[in-house]
Amino acid sequence: MANHTDGHRIYAIGDIHGCLQDLQQVQKNIQQDLQNRPHPKSVVIYLGDYIDRGADSRGVIDNLIAEGAASHHTHMLFGNHDEMLLTYRKDWSVPIRPNGPKVNKIHWLHELGGGAETLRSYGVAGASPENASAVHDAFVAALPDAHLQFFKNLEHYIRLGSYLFVHGGINPDSALEDQTLDDLIWMREPFLSSNKDHGFTVVHGHTPVKMVENHGNRIAIDTGAVFGRFLSCLILEDEAQSLLTNDGLKPCPRL
Repeated sequence: MANHTDGHRIYAIGDIHGCLQDLQQVQKNIQQDLQNRPHPKSVVIYLGDYIDRGADSRGVIDNLIAEGAASHHTHMLFGNHDEMLLTYRKDWSVPIRPNGPKVNKIHWLHELGGGAETLRSYGVAGASPENASAVHDAFVAALPDAHLQFFKNLEHYIRLGSYLFVHGGINPDSALEDQTLDDLIWMREPFLSSNKDHGFTVVHGHTPVKMVENHGNRIAIDTGAVFGRFLSCLILEDEAQSLLTNDGLKPCPRL
């Protein structure tokens, strides 16, 4: 069955990770595209992981709060790094994914978690797993209530037309209504290797790829902006699938 978007034009944006300038450029590209090709039912969907590793997590959240206030046609999804922030705020001692595999039992402030960069953007310098308790209260005080509510209000997934938008992926062996939050924001395998027709095309971030990967049953759009690559924006409109770049529209062919 052909893909469709229920008459919408959808702009889906991958993992931002504190890269404010990349975000602003993508937003500028979207505004320019809508000026060139107006559409009455445009929707912007951010796929989560707004913070960590990059230099300006606070600036990214300020930007997205302002965009959300200015538009009723913007959806912002919950990512695993966004969950890490809420987990740390509640209990500084909890590892980033206490129920996950051993590799995820590190602390958010470990360099792999990237939380220290987020704290720095809020004015709390020198954070590390070793002083996680000492800097905790300073971070709680520095985090504006509007930012806390932003993270708490993030959506777990969006279903629109024949597409499902989610941060991490889904468990291919479970129905959509049976997916856990852990599935939706942390999933890699067996989802990435699955050729299953899920009944919808899953658009996701979370797992970095060098270029947007269109596998038919899923489209991966985290192209590693925080690792020096670029922030991707996928456009879906009726059956069309394309990429919005600084040089205009590019095809998004299936692999």
